Amino acid sequence: MRYALIGCGRISANHIKAALNNHLEIAAVSDIKEEHMEELLEKYNLQEEISIKRYTDYQKMLEEVKPELVSIATKSGIHAEIALNCIEAGVHVIIEKPMAMNIQDADAIIRRSCEKNVKVAVCHQNRFNIAVQEMRHALEQGRFGKLSHGSVHVRWNRNQNYYTQAAWRGTWEQDGGALMNQCIHGIDLLCWMMGGEVEEVYGATRQRFHYYLEAEDVGMAVLKFKNGAVATVEGTTNVYPKNLEETLYLFGENGTVKLGGTSTNNIEVWDFADETEKDHQKQGLTEETSNVYGNGHSSLFADMVQAIEENREPYVDAKAGRNALEVILAIYKSQREDMPVRLPLKDFASTDMKGEFYK
Repeated sequence: MRYALIGCGRISANHIKAALNNHLEIAAVSDIKEEHMEELLEKYNLQEEISIKRYTDYQKMLEEVKPELVSIATKSGIHAEIALNCIEAGVHVIIEKPMAMNIQDADAIIRRSCEKNVKVAVCHQNRFNIAVQEMRHALEQGRFGKLSHGSVHVRWNRNQNYYTQAAWRGTWEQDGGALMNQCIHGIDLLCWMMGGEVEEVYGATRQRFHYYLEAEDVGMAVLKFKNGAVATVEGTTNVYPKNLEETLYLFGENGTVKLGGTSTNNIEVWDFADETEKDHQKQGLTEETSNVYGNGHSSLFADMVQAIEENREPYVDAKAGRNALEVILAIYKSQREDMPVRLPLKDFASTDMKGEFYK
């Protein structure tokens, strides 16, 4: 399968690694800065591969290379625009999170991909973590029983050096804050486990330490689900001196599970009323990861390739990406209006938050 990458920044190495692991034909890479392309290819000893073309204009790449699959790893604010152009060209797309910065663009991606019969996957790769899959399997087996509540805590550190690497980081137009950039994976997992249908959000966000940003560095929220369960969200980049944890709790009448580690990659608590011998093996399960992005990109790419070949929806489809985005935008709107926000959300964008912390 002919594959091309658009955007060769911080996360792009995970995309190239996933493409190699899945034996895709890497036909082209694209970035507005030529040195970014060369640095990425050199990292994987691909700089001498003459079959890999380089483009500073991704639309020209789409026309000339005609890839079957493209992944988008640019700054967040242009994910949707690029995705829509790929869809119009009939190219299947993997989009880094967030899939868009407003609800209208997310809806357009879902609508046009259906009309063009193009597959779209969103990079919520932590769904493929071994620990997360174990939790999901137990949930689908009904082992939790009726759900009471859940919570996610993303307690990370991002210093000024991180933000100065790219001027778009921490801006409302191109990035958002700790919730949109760092906590979105945890929010995706929480909503997925809790039944997916959020009916009301009450949130509060602040900018406490990162005065040089537009967006928040800490956010808290309470989510109410249509099935009656409730959940809490905590996301921050204010933890001193380094990343502490990303934990996901799920509490049911017959089971309690806590996933932890740097990216929900470990099982720290695994208790069920119908305990079996296999449950003892799951307690303390750990999955080694080289960075906070985890190991899931390769699995997500593999599923996407299979989805294209089998003409089915990918495991993490565009609707899943929209759900996580909607919750974060609802938290932002709740902060803006200082009141609970009912879902579905119709027309809110990250840019509606401009000036929030400079009142």
